[in-house]
Amino acid sequence: MEKLFSAEFPDIRENYGVICGNIEKAMALSNRRDKVKLMAVTKTVPPERVNFAVGLGIKLLGENRVQEYLEKRESYAPAEVHFIGSLQTNKVKYIIDKVSLIHSVDSLHLAQEIDRRAAQHGIVMDILAEINIGGEETKGGILSESAKSFCGELETLKNIRLRGLMTIPPAGCGEEVFARMQDLFEEIKAKRKGGLFDTLSMGMSGDYQTAIKHGATIVRIGSALFGQRKYNNK
Repeated sequence: MEKLFSAEFPDIRENYGVICGNIEKAMALSNRRDKVKLMAVTKTVPPERVNFAVGLGIKLLGENRVQEYLEKRESYAPAEVHFIGSLQTNKVKYIIDKVSLIHSVDSLHLAQEIDRRAAQHGIVMDILAEINIGGEETKGGILSESAKSFCGELETLKNIRLRGLMTIPPAGCGEEVFARMQDLFEEIKAKRKGGLFDTLSMGMSGDYQTAIKHGATIVRIGSALFGQRKYNNK
């Protein structure tokens, strides 16, 4: 295990300190007494940089791509892993027993496949319903007006557990969009008859402080922690 934490990355250490400070400030300004989880988004990030972040205290990783995660996971230091990217039904079987929560459930068809694969493994998979709060045609997710009925359909499946909502607000949007998402989350939570509904995954590197102001319980931070990444199409 010592080798996993042997590398030193001063940029990550500095960025982590800034992010933690910003989270504390946002929580104080919002008079929040609960907790916000900082997720390190690891797309294209080498395992040694991820492991350094884990060594600093990050306990939650977010994976976007199934194949990349499968290639890197054995090199990771111990941490909780969520799947946050777009998920094809034919890829569910590869991660169903390797992550603790799937954020990006945006269709009943996908939910049914997660339910089926979870049943095969004898587990109940925690999921979030992905909401397209901005109604953007280029993004996945359920439109906000269909969110309540969609969540009702998810709750009929026996081997998944709906823990909350996830969204990617439009870039540069105003606070009212975050406020609408918070209102939707609280409305669905209030109408549930039972079960834990405690997770609002909202906010990334450019807007996580605003997301915290509006009730986010998980913020997904990539570039603000690891720096700008170089992407490829593989």
